[in-house]
Amino acid sequence: MNSIGKYRIIFEDMSKKGRQLDLIPRDLSSQRRSLQFNRGRFLEWLDKIEQEKELRGFRSHLFSFYQALQDSKIDPELYYFKDGELVEYQSETLFSQIEQMLEARTLERAKYYLKRLKRSLTESRPSPWSDLDLNRWQDYPEIITDSLWLFDRRDTSGAHLAWYWGNFIPQIPRQLIWRFTKKGEWVLDPFVGSGTTLIECRRLRRNGVGIEINSEVVEKAKELVAREPNPGKVRTEIFVGDAKEFDYQRLLSRFKIKSFQLAILHPPYHDIIKFSNLKDDLSNASSIEQFLNGFGKVVENLTPYLDTGRFLAVVIGDKYQKGEWIPLGFYCLEEVRKRGYKLKSIVVKNFEDTRAKRNQKELWRYRALVGGFYVFKHEYILIFQKIKR
Repeated sequence: MNSIGKYRIIFEDMSKKGRQLDLIPRDLSSQRRSLQFNRGRFLEWLDKIEQEKELRGFRSHLFSFYQALQDSKIDPELYYFKDGELVEYQSETLFSQIEQMLEARTLERAKYYLKRLKRSLTESRPSPWSDLDLNRWQDYPEIITDSLWLFDRRDTSGAHLAWYWGNFIPQIPRQLIWRFTKKGEWVLDPFVGSGTTLIECRRLRRNGVGIEINSEVVEKAKELVAREPNPGKVRTEIFVGDAKEFDYQRLLSRFKIKSFQLAILHPPYHDIIKFSNLKDDLSNASSIEQFLNGFGKVVENLTPYLDTGRFLAVVIGDKYQKGEWIPLGFYCLEEVRKRGYKLKSIVVKNFEDTRAKRNQKELWRYRALVGGFYVFKHEYILIFQKIKR
């Protein structure tokens, strides 16, 4: 239950006797509702509450406002709006802000929270690289801002199918696209594989381009991406090619655009999985050094076509070889940094199950005890910002 559903506050009535009121005595978290109100009337309420000189009066007036938000009969004007007069809030977001005001220990702090709510109605603070309104940051609970991402299961809705060895879960590109692009912008995935990134581009109304070295995988990926509805009528196309030397200038000319706004890279984790028999496939690199050299060329090749100040993300894991942990993720991190990027975040994502280890948990536990190592349960999402042209 949302904590506001348990919150109780004491007001003094005219006879100085205490009366106890339940604030939202029901489970609001069970259903995320969209609430719509008249913007002007909403602001009138907030202005009157702000004029209160004492905390008790502030709380009492705020509670009356809460009741009006819950019951349209109390103030019908709050629910009557024409074009341009509408303000919309998610129930959890709005009620949590009211709770924060009511729990404030001082009038000054309560009014600080109220002014923040007013700003969300009167001022927009756009993000430079996304569609988020930072004055309404509480409206985006789905966006993860912690550096540890825990997912119970893979999203298999729509066109997402876990048919391809080594493909990453859709939640990863979804989070990155939400956070670092705007609708209509262009996302590049130079290791597109089964098309996971492009499926998410369609869902989030971003244009997406994928490069894949394996022509057989490309045909299957194209079929899957085409199955996903495209309400934003965006471009999502996949090309056969080696990302180390792909001609991006020609590609951009074809689409009549100048650059990409986000690059998402999910390369092979060296030779853990062999994706093809192609010599230039990074999963066939003969050594760590050769793999890193090839990976670096991929980054170097795309960098001139990514806008300065925008983001590149690498999804990568480490490997274990001949009794030694190979920090592949950190090696790749340095390859990117050498090419005009600064590191913004290292996210650790869990994985509970892989195709290689499925139904073999006890065996891997035994191997770990015998070999003196720990079983991989994570991979990295390395997030960089381009700082050079």
